[in-house]
Amino acid sequence: MGTSLVNTVTQNLFSVEEVFAKLDPNEIANRLGPEVPKMANNIMDDLFPSWVKTLPTAAFQGFTQKTQDLISHMNHRFLVDLTKDMQQNVNQVLNVENCVVKQMMDDKTLLNKVFLTVGAPEFRFLTNSGLWFGFILGIFQMILALFWTNPWSFSIGGVVVGYLTNWLAIKWCFKPLNPTQFGPFVLQGQFIRRQLEVSKDFGAFFSESCLTSEKLWHSIMTDPSTAENFKDLFSRHFTNFANKVTSGLGIKPEPEVIAMITSRALAKLPEHLNAIHPYVDKTLALKHTMEEGMKKLTPGQFEGVLHPVFEQDELTLILAGAVLGFAAGLIQQGLSTGYITIPTRQEVIEKIREKKKTLCKAYQKGKNKFCMKVKILKKIVLEIKNDTQKDVKEDDPVN
Repeated sequence: MGTSLVNTVTQNLFSVEEVFAKLDPNEIANRLGPEVPKMANNIMDDLFPSWVKTLPTAAFQGFTQKTQDLISHMNHRFLVDLTKDMQQNVNQVLNVENCVVKQMMDDKTLLNKVFLTVGAPEFRFLTNSGLWFGFILGIFQMILALFWTNPWSFSIGGVVVGYLTNWLAIKWCFKPLNPTQFGPFVLQGQFIRRQLEVSKDFGAFFSESCLTSEKLWHSIMTDPSTAENFKDLFSRHFTNFANKVTSGLGIKPEPEVIAMITSRALAKLPEHLNAIHPYVDKTLALKHTMEEGMKKLTPGQFEGVLHPVFEQDELTLILAGAVLGFAAGLIQQGLSTGYITIPTRQEVIEKIREKKKTLCKAYQKGKNKFCMKVKILKKIVLEIKNDTQKDVKEDDPVN
């Protein structure tokens, strides 16, 4: 039932390419740049003894200012090029549909939270509509009973009323799609006419729960359909960056060393992405983008957001109404034929009195048994006490 919802999010509400084009590669580089030296130190911690890890910092500080500026420029260029390449190939490194589906599979309550957030009034409508739908249809059933005196009219009428009540309630949530004039009234599906309100709630929920920068990056690096693509893209740019830096410093490490450092850098990357998450969330502005995108959906597309959750169990809901209606009608039938009788007020009072007398007798009987047991227990204790005193006197040498 969530497939249509996910398709709406990933296909109709925003373009991944357009959204990620909003990111400024230079701003990403400025925020992530200071993390690269930290990442280098972390890699050194893993690969070399503790005394070696201070060498990169000490060596960097020992370079001339011109050399330091050159390395910083290379670092900035590496991050800018990496960001631009990701933007140009965003569909290869990010699968938004898989990102959303994975979260819903990991947290089974997430899908329910979506529907309860955007469809709460409709669920209340389904719960409460039975009262007045049933009342209106019950009037027709009452008129029918005046002309058809067969006792089974109650049970059959109950089935019809129960079935139609739930069928009308579900249909009225989503139909008609467009405003339709019906006499002095303009009819439209309960959910459809709340499109503006739902759009706001929907955008807020997904942007804050499913499509945050942190979760998007997690999907990029762990989704089987994109992780390998990102690994190749990152490795290509990082290897190029490492070769330029080492070449500029007159160092020629073995390719295996560069490959090992690149692999470690990729593994350490998630630990340093917190520096860009606030900027990415603010710049992508998915809440506003999704809200505006949902407002532009046609009524038919908008219906697909919530209707699937009802469609899957729609027949069950309708048949449940029919079964409950049959049970209610059967009770009416029993009352009308005398098989079921409702006691009068006096009979109810008499029943209560009889029950009270029975309880009092049972209480008194239990009380008497308890008192008898207490008397027996007292008698036993007294006999034990007397026997004890008698034994003491017999053992006393004075006596």
